Amino acid sequence: MNSEPMLDLEVRAHAEHHASLRLWLRLLSCTTRIEDTIRQRLREQFGITLPRFDLMAQLERQPEGLTMGELSKRMMVTGGNITAIVDQLEGEALVQRQALPGDRRAYRVCLTAAGRSAFDRMARSHEAWVVELLSPLSERQQQQLHQLLSILKNGNSPLKSQEAS
Repeated sequence: MNSEPMLDLEVRAHAEHHASLRLWLRLLSCTTRIEDTIRQRLREQFGITLPRFDLMAQLERQPEGLTMGELSKRMMVTGGNITAIVDQLEGEALVQRQALPGDRRAYRVCLTAAGRSAFDRMARSHEAWVVELLSPLSERQQQQLHQLLSILKNGNSPLKSQEAS
């Protein structure tokens, strides 16, 4: 294994910075490393991008499908991005568009049977990767970290007021 330290966003921080800034950069660095690994594995093992996987995950949670606008809001990306991803997945017969009654311009997007099967395989691998990537922490440490992050997410902080708006 390479003994060189990995350079990431955290190198921006030093001891004179406030502990909160150092913590923020640590969280961001951990998230980025985990996401990069998952992106690479999805690409190598399934030939799919993380945004395409994420869109399929949204559809898997809603068997009746979602409109393009709903997908855009849930994934926090533009409608153009959603259209491009849906076009690709539709070309591979993993999703299908269904016209909405009364509005010829609107579509509901659903996973096809092949899409549901492909997503199921990917989701099982994805879960195993996340378990592996978080395995340096014991189950108890993971529970503690989850509780601490819940306090940050749900506490009386600016984060809470931003979610409400």
